[in-house]
Amino acid sequence: MRTIASQMQGLPLRKLILSFNIALVVFICLYGVICIIQPNYANLNLFMNFLRRAAPLAILASGQVFVIISGGFDLSMGAVVTLVVVAASIFINGDPGATWSGIALLYAMGIAIGVTNGLVVSYLKVPSIIATLGMKLLVTGLALMWSGGSPRGDLPDNFRNLGRFVWRDAPLIGTLSIAVVIAVVFAGLAWFFLHRTAFGKRLIAMGDNPRTAELAGTPVKRTRVLAFLVSSLAAVTAGIVIGGFAGVSVNAGNGLELQAIAACVIGGAILLGGGGTLVGAVFGALSLYALFTLLNLLGMPQAMRDTVQGLILIAAVAASVLRAKKLG
Repeated sequence: MRTIASQMQGLPLRKLILSFNIALVVFICLYGVICIIQPNYANLNLFMNFLRRAAPLAILASGQVFVIISGGFDLSMGAVVTLVVVAASIFINGDPGATWSGIALLYAMGIAIGVTNGLVVSYLKVPSIIATLGMKLLVTGLALMWSGGSPRGDLPDNFRNLGRFVWRDAPLIGTLSIAVVIAVVFAGLAWFFLHRTAFGKRLIAMGDNPRTAELAGTPVKRTRVLAFLVSSLAAVTAGIVIGGFAGVSVNAGNGLELQAIAACVIGGAILLGGGGTLVGAVFGALSLYALFTLLNLLGMPQAMRDTVQGLILIAAVAASVLRAKKLG
């Protein structure tokens, strides 16, 4: 019987290195630097607060990775987040009794947007970057017209608790945020569908070579529509958490779609499609948020943070292309 070490020796070193997801290592290193600069972050309660703030980005990355693996992009996620926050305040308007029916309407809106994106890309053959950019502009305009360009309505406490409630006496860990629970549940479900179902296998095959997958009997169009649906549902979920945590804002989702894409690529997703993992996307999101936290602690101005984010996205795209070429 061969040992694990002997099996690993039989693998090409380059393949082994390229297949290793470094997002976890990057996150640990970045958070370690944060703890050195600000030792309070080593406290479990403050770490939980960090996870609560990073939860929306982790949720968005968990949905965006489905589209990226399929060989596309979803640039409408940030606009959907903004629409969810604005629509929730108008639908519910401070009435606790309307919270759950309002949330159901938010998910119905998300389903409509996701399916529309998928149908336009799959059946009209519009490139995803164009189709979702158009949807982004459409949804942003709708949110601004609906709100009049400024926050309207109100969010009741039972809605706000979905983003800001913290259980102070949780066993073993001391504190537990509802936002973190929502992120874990969503990411867990996404992991199951991506890595343990026929849908996930079809998605990866389609992203690797759509024509070959179609000839093999894969329902390519339906699979792509489902990928955009998952992405849109992730945006709705993240919007609910953000609205609960930060309240009503017409800028709630600005730039989040690019952050989600960068998080997926940091986590090892291949932008050309056919490769990526849910765990990598989540730790990519945590790494990116850790970097933003570090820049804040260093006192970087907003302009500098935007510049660094742009550089990260460019570097991540370049690394993804090189990774795809080497693995190919």
